[in-house]
Amino acid sequence: MRMSLNGTSVARRWRLGLAAAAVTTLVVGVAGAGQAAPPDFEVQPIDPQNWKNQYDMTWDDWTDIPGTEWNDPDAVPSVRGLRIALVAVDFPDQPFVMTQEKQSDLFGNPQIDPISRDEVPQFYHDFYMVPNEYNHGRTIQEYWMEQSRGRLGVSEMDVFGAYQVPRNLFEYGLNEWGQTSACPEGFTCNGNLDRDVDTVWKADLAAKGIPCPDNRCGYDVILRVYAGYDETSIWQEYGEMMFNTKEDIPDEWGPPASVDPDNSMPNWAPTRYVEWTSWRAAAQQWGLSSIRQAESSGTITHEMGHFFFSIGDNNNNPFTNRQNPPQPFHRVGSAPWDMMDRGSFNGPGGHHMRWVVPPNMGGWSPSGLMVRNKEHAQILPAENVLDVSRDALASTGLVVDEVTARAVDPGAEGTSGIKVRLDGPGPVPDRTPFCDANADPFCHTDPVDVDPSPTVVNNQTGWDTYTLEVVDRMGFDSFNPDSGVIIAKNKTNERPARDTCGYNCFNWVIDANPQDIGLVDFYKPDGTPVVATIADHRQLNDAAFKAGLNSGSEYEYVDEHNRLHFYVIDVERDDEGVLSYTLAVRSLDGDGAQERGVELGEADVDGIRASQAAQCTFPLTNTGEEATNTAGHVSDAGDELNNDVYRLSVDSSGKGWTAELDNALTTARAGETVEVPVYVTREPTAARNTTVTLTATSESDPSATQQVTCTVAVKDTNPRR
Repeated sequence: MRMSLNGTSVARRWRLGLAAAAVTTLVVGVAGAGQAAPPDFEVQPIDPQNWKNQYDMTWDDWTDIPGTEWNDPDAVPSVRGLRIALVAVDFPDQPFVMTQEKQSDLFGNPQIDPISRDEVPQFYHDFYMVPNEYNHGRTIQEYWMEQSRGRLGVSEMDVFGAYQVPRNLFEYGLNEWGQTSACPEGFTCNGNLDRDVDTVWKADLAAKGIPCPDNRCGYDVILRVYAGYDETSIWQEYGEMMFNTKEDIPDEWGPPASVDPDNSMPNWAPTRYVEWTSWRAAAQQWGLSSIRQAESSGTITHEMGHFFFSIGDNNNNPFTNRQNPPQPFHRVGSAPWDMMDRGSFNGPGGHHMRWVVPPNMGGWSPSGLMVRNKEHAQILPAENVLDVSRDALASTGLVVDEVTARAVDPGAEGTSGIKVRLDGPGPVPDRTPFCDANADPFCHTDPVDVDPSPTVVNNQTGWDTYTLEVVDRMGFDSFNPDSGVIIAKNKTNERPARDTCGYNCFNWVIDANPQDIGLVDFYKPDGTPVVATIADHRQLNDAAFKAGLNSGSEYEYVDEHNRLHFYVIDVERDDEGVLSYTLAVRSLDGDGAQERGVELGEADVDGIRASQAAQCTFPLTNTGEEATNTAGHVSDAGDELNNDVYRLSVDSSGKGWTAELDNALTTARAGETVEVPVYVTREPTAARNTTVTLTATSESDPSATQQVTCTVAVKDTNPRR
């Protein structure tokens, strides 16, 4: 059972537009000689939006999770410890970057003093597994321990090598994305890096008499660390961001003279998302989910998500307008809010800082996993999810729960997320009308292989749940763009054949601010700005929902098609800094059989700023009944069904007086009383008094409504001594 909400936990707190020290009696009238007049009183938002561009983040943005030390290398996972073999290899034409002089290679790396070749395997072991100055204390063991709250980690990583594979790096790197056209004459660019790494490793094991009982020699996975870069981390930075056109690329970024002695080859080559990048960038291997990592790769946790849990990529192609020919834009699915999307690039400096070696900037601190993916990986306890039925909400009434930031363990009775199953009659769980993803970049219900019959099950596009969760900027969520509530539509099962968003997406974050965010991605060498496209992952930097009025975001979301209303009612940060939100979900098709009611009492009046501002604090009591029907939900939702949600509005009658709320919503359990603050301000020439009217109306039953008044005079603005 989750902790029920009561009058204490949702009691209103003063949110005043001045510091506590300034809440004193001030001289009425003009300021004295040499004194500045006090600022006008303003009602501050309780939960202001303050998103931050990943480009502007540094390691100073990291915040520890209270009470945890998941980066302790001696911590033992309670359920499963993964065993990894780290096999390090270089190439005849590419030594380990870490063995070269500081900032001496073509890409400006390494960023630290060199080490010897035989030290490389252990260096990367320690970089991945042991908190140190190079990884800023962050490890892959820590990531999985944090996500699973200690259940899953990396219990063992053995190192092997350094070895050298038999072929040049470009013979592997130019074996993808149509790049074989850039292969130098006399070479065959069809190398299989995984196969060749395993061959040299297993030959060494055999020579040493070490048994290899299966394809992975007894390990859960082989982590192949290879010399050089992964193309995904450099194709843009050392392509279109460095050169205006492909013809501008100089020889030093083209094929070396050793493979192009007469300098007849172009200095550019094709790449994955756009027409061209520099040949040197294209010649690198792209990092893929077989878990191979270049020295610049910081996305190992993302690849582990693929390998260990079979979670696919949720990311789109935001660069389609620079392809040849151009392709339609498709909005990103979950973007920075999940590690299986572009949240894998959330580290300091964002995705354009993934070229550094060692890879301790963009990408080295990926986002946490969303509820859907944690459930898929079986690392989120069912008791921490309020699991409810859309169909049942109509008969039980709305649910209200306090949801804790996902990076924090809420305890056995706490809630990490709310899940709403899109169940009920009809062949299509998600009832959103179909659209054309190739015509509308915001379309996420484009059906594939549609049978026109409305009764055929294969009309489904796969969306079958909603989830609500809280993201706070701490732990591996430290480099998310904001804190707040993330509402998402999800597919329990991935359906690659049904690319409903124009790609294989299974999380679709509801964007609280869907308008173009207006970011410049980069400036070309000639100074021309290149803006972030409508499909760029940073378009969702401002997607979080916020509590209260005037936050810069939204506090509710209505899905008419799926007959659901979502509410962000209140926000709380406790003494340890742990963030939680009070959230609610209501059916638009019914509100339960219980009686609803509300009663407003006489307000207390307190002065805030002499001659300027006062506060009326109204008691609001839920006079309705507790839920009479709690059946039909997956979770035992009895306690969460006993609240009602009330919509608030306020008016002031006196000339020159204004009455304001900081929140248009509140909630109370049946029989409980909460407080509603109303802030009353006056202009210097205002009338001597005003009558403030507060209206509270049940969201479940609009006939359950009441008004009450509060009279405020000039004298009431004087703060109590």
